[in-house]
Amino acid sequence: MDGCQSTIPTSEGDLHVVAAAHHIVKALGATKNLSDDLRKILIDLDAHLSMITSNTDSKGGKGFVDVEERLKQSERKILSWESDPRMIWDSGPRDASGYLEAVDEIQTLVDGLQGLSVHENRKQKELIHRAMSVLQMAMSRLEEELIHILVQHRQQLDPKSITSRSTQRDVVYDESFVSVEDEPTEETSSRNCSGDEIGECIVDLIHADVIPDIKSIAKVMFTSNYCPEFCEAFIGVQKEALEQYFAILDTEKLSIVDVLKLEWTSMSSKMNKWTWSVKIIVLVYLVSEKRLCDQLLGDFGSVSSFCFLEISKATILCFLNFGEAVAMGPHQPEKLLRLLDMYETLADLLRDIDTLFSEEAAAFRVAISSNGSLYPFPGGGVHPLNKYVMNYIRMFPEYCNTLNLLLKNQHVDVADQVIEPDNGTNLSLSTSCPMACHLRSIISSLESNLLRKSQLYRNEALQHIFLMNNIHYMVQKVKGSELRLFFGDEWIRKHNGKFQQHAKNYERATWSSVICFLKDDNPGSSSFSKQTFKERCKGFSIAFEEVYKTQTSWSIPDPQLREDLRISTSLKVALAYRTFLGRNPAHIENKCVKLTVEHVEKLLLDLFEGSPRSLRNSHRW
Repeated sequence: MDGCQSTIPTSEGDLHVVAAAHHIVKALGATKNLSDDLRKILIDLDAHLSMITSNTDSKGGKGFVDVEERLKQSERKILSWESDPRMIWDSGPRDASGYLEAVDEIQTLVDGLQGLSVHENRKQKELIHRAMSVLQMAMSRLEEELIHILVQHRQQLDPKSITSRSTQRDVVYDESFVSVEDEPTEETSSRNCSGDEIGECIVDLIHADVIPDIKSIAKVMFTSNYCPEFCEAFIGVQKEALEQYFAILDTEKLSIVDVLKLEWTSMSSKMNKWTWSVKIIVLVYLVSEKRLCDQLLGDFGSVSSFCFLEISKATILCFLNFGEAVAMGPHQPEKLLRLLDMYETLADLLRDIDTLFSEEAAAFRVAISSNGSLYPFPGGGVHPLNKYVMNYIRMFPEYCNTLNLLLKNQHVDVADQVIEPDNGTNLSLSTSCPMACHLRSIISSLESNLLRKSQLYRNEALQHIFLMNNIHYMVQKVKGSELRLFFGDEWIRKHNGKFQQHAKNYERATWSSVICFLKDDNPGSSSFSKQTFKERCKGFSIAFEEVYKTQTSWSIPDPQLREDLRISTSLKVALAYRTFLGRNPAHIENKCVKLTVEHVEKLLLDLFEGSPRSLRNSHRW
């Protein structure tokens, strides 16, 4: 597609070629036997050809009429549901299909408009902004619909109806949670319960009829780069469902302190409950959850494994923490048989747990590395992927011992390896432990991904703003949490230097071409001629206004970072302008001086707010 972006047909022959290509694409799109990927490619190509035609029409005065009309139709359909109290998928497949088609159409229009080579086309920018606003509204609605479908169609599981068989013996539900039978029990019908030795029993956690509906929502949201939002909603609902089932099993979530305070009678009962519950959770619920994640998200690479891990990890850790707490308590003879039961249960389940989580160890790093984008993140702010990863790994130190144990035999190549000076035993151990190595590996993958995303911006200065924002965000998250112990001060110093260098590169890329109008090509002269001064003033004003219009729409979310860059920029630009005017006092009263130094200083305060402005509508003018 990149080759098409810079080519606009100008001759009648070119237009005929575009029209013919457009006709062929539409004919191919009407073919029924097409894969989803090929159909998407044809839709994108159709949109691009439409945009080329619209762009050509705009040269002749017709503008983006066709594009705007298509946008209006889809916008009308999406907005109509904003005031409708009903849920779309409750209203029937026709309404749901129509809504998804409208969202697809808007995404197609956005892709086509952003792919055009036209710059400074006001109508084009208006349409992009309008389409993106409607698209965001639609994504929020789809998130609500997803949550509603998952909750409304959740299947209630009754532990009494489930028989789970381990490799050693059969465990049957009993009110006391302690009934162990020698003879197998009859398995319930209507569920896909396997009869193999590990006793897996796969059940439907949500009604099978709504699986296609959820997949259609996932496909649209992922295509529109709203993968994190889908995953967050899906994980939240499924975690809540698992917690509810945990409560149905009458298994309490106890802290280590709570367990150590228990009397033996109470602890014995809870150990029995634990032995039965952990089998049901692993062999029934998590196996079924894994299948559900694969059914819904199997087409999106490692996303399925990532969601499954997020849904299940808290429950697994709860079980492990209970076992650890029991083992930490007094070594009483009466605990031996119960401890052996717990040990055998875990030993029996190790293979099943390993199978469930076999893909998860590297899934997080792979998911970060493979998270791609076709279009740049608007405004150059902190990317959602960065926020998600940093907030996620901030919780890792809580599980340091467990993660070090799990990761100790896994080799990781860390491109951004940091060797800390041995300023203290604890610091040295923290930065060299297995978890620290994996954390730096994750961040290295994240940095590489962000670098690729930065290259989607055509404006070099905006590339540096994006990288400055995102590296600064990473540093702040590390400095402000226990992650600092695992990354170390050397890593922080290195990455402070990185985002500061991007700030300098931004200033050079943006303001060098503006300040050049203020420099004297003949250092020996004391001032410019009147004509030269007039030309330089005009050039500076035009260049400054262009930067102002563009960069007021850019975003630096962190207030201190934004203020620091404004001050640094003002020191360079305002000082150069003051010097320029000071060397030419005889010409200052001339009408060609549109901007005073004070105006420049105040206008620079509007930059990076994420809200586009022009000098005409600036409140500082």
